[in-house]
Amino acid sequence: MKFRMVHENYNVADLDASLKFYEKALGLTEKRRIPSPDGSFTIVYVGNDESDFLLELTELSDHKQKYDLGECEFHLAFRVDDFDAAKKLHSEMGCICYENDKMGIYFIQDPDGYWLEIIPTRK
Repeated sequence: MKFRMVHENYNVADLDASLKFYEKALGLTEKRRIPSPDGSFTIVYVGNDESDFLLELTELSDHKQKYDLGECEFHLAFRVDDFDAAKKLHSEMGCICYENDKMGIYFIQDPDGYWLEIIPTRK
């Protein structure tokens, strides 16, 4: 029996703001959209050509407030080929929320407070 990871879900308060953030910050674009027949939710899968793993963004139409992420002790990690350029972009965007210079990594935060780890490609 083999299992393959295919996607992770984040619920978001403002789907348009999240789509703009993920495209600008990480180059993730919409791959597939599933609107509910009754309008109660919209699911959008975003990804890029570097991996077939997708991030599922779900907007619930009756939940516009921020989500309670607890202590935010979870994250999704991204390896980047040009760490310095990525860090410059994320600094300009103002979304870096934690840096660990000792480990050579940093984290960015999306509009809903989810943390995303940025890791350099190590040779």
